[in-house]
Amino acid sequence: MSQPSLLDQSELVSLTERLVEAARRAGADAADAIAVRSMALGVQVREGAVEESERSEGDDFGLRVLVGKRQAVVSSNDPRPDGLAALAERAVAMAKVAPEDPYAGLADAAQLAKTFPNLDLLDPILPSVIDLEDLARAAEGAALSVKGVSKSGGASASAGIGGLVLTTSHGFQGAYLGSSHSVSALAIAGEGTGMERDYDYSQAPHRSDLMSPELIGRNAGERAIRRVNPRKTSTHRVPVVYDARAATSLIGHLVSAINGAAIARKTSFLSEKLGQKIFDQAIRIVDDPFRVRGLRSRPFDAEGIAGQKRFLIDDGVLQTWLLDCATARELGLQSTGHASRGVSSVPSPSSTNLHMEAGSESPGDMIRSIEQGLFITDLIGSGANIVSGDYSRGASGFWIENGELTYPVSEITIAGNLNDMLRSLTPANDLEFRYASNSPTVRVEGLTIAGR
Repeated sequence: MSQPSLLDQSELVSLTERLVEAARRAGADAADAIAVRSMALGVQVREGAVEESERSEGDDFGLRVLVGKRQAVVSSNDPRPDGLAALAERAVAMAKVAPEDPYAGLADAAQLAKTFPNLDLLDPILPSVIDLEDLARAAEGAALSVKGVSKSGGASASAGIGGLVLTTSHGFQGAYLGSSHSVSALAIAGEGTGMERDYDYSQAPHRSDLMSPELIGRNAGERAIRRVNPRKTSTHRVPVVYDARAATSLIGHLVSAINGAAIARKTSFLSEKLGQKIFDQAIRIVDDPFRVRGLRSRPFDAEGIAGQKRFLIDDGVLQTWLLDCATARELGLQSTGHASRGVSSVPSPSSTNLHMEAGSESPGDMIRSIEQGLFITDLIGSGANIVSGDYSRGASGFWIENGELTYPVSEITIAGNLNDMLRSLTPANDLEFRYASNSPTVRVEGLTIAGR
């Protein structure tokens, strides 16, 4: 894959500078411009044959203008000089008739990033189409080699690089590049109406950090055959163990509840819990934008603010909200450097690399201590009410009987309340950094399992 045009960001820098200057001439009091360049290649195979091959390249840019406390955003992918002035004039005209937002504005100059750490996000060599085909075929072949796997649901491999530039009218300018590699496989086990499927995948900025395609395929196959011939279970109130992949969803619910937008609107069950202990255990949950080779690492946020490694939860205590500038102003606080933004949207808070620190107990010991319970490997739907904390999701996994995984279960619903779930949560010792959000296996007490 060729990449010289992408790696040269000078065009994007010039483009954002011209956009900001055009906004000033059109009458904006302040402005910022963001430009994103991307190049991606992906291959999907099924039964050893290439089913789909895609390549995409593009430049997109957005301009946010402020006229007093009114703001507007416009975006385009046409960088011709005669169109930039018209784009800026349209943005200013839109801002003048927009409703006032008392919290709109650029970041405070004192918070802007002054230096940009090297986070090693760019793999200098990207694979060819043939390389990607080989990776996908290797993953699929490994899945099909697992005894009991009846067919492939397909395997894929992709790679890409992207660049971002941000320029503001109060003097900030920053840029960074990153790459992404991924391999995935989907395996199907069983026959007819009794078929079950499962998957595995790996994603990383550098190809050398990916799991091997053979391991990905084998994991997908083994997970699929374990799910064959599931049973339903009767309604119980029992301990529930989430495997590490499923447990990341609990971090996701927590992060949604401490997002500054939800806190400002008072639509979070945690809105009054800052500084309070919401976990009974000595839990620590970390957000780190500076993780080297992290999937969501970035040297600055979408408003130019330098983030920092933060303990969202420390010793079970809720330490901070996730804030951009607007939500911080509304709450009388300072931005935490969590602004995220697309070219056609205003900034909003978003997490970066997340993980829950590991506990001391092994997953095996955790399961062995349970007389009756559920081990969850897959969740369905997004049934967590962030306003009330009520939680209800479809699930599948394995029934625990006398400390052992006995048989697969499916078509069940787990229910509880996130306040109670967080207080009873215990992490195991098997934390691995595989995703943008990472968790060890966790145990949660007293959820209701609704089955037949």
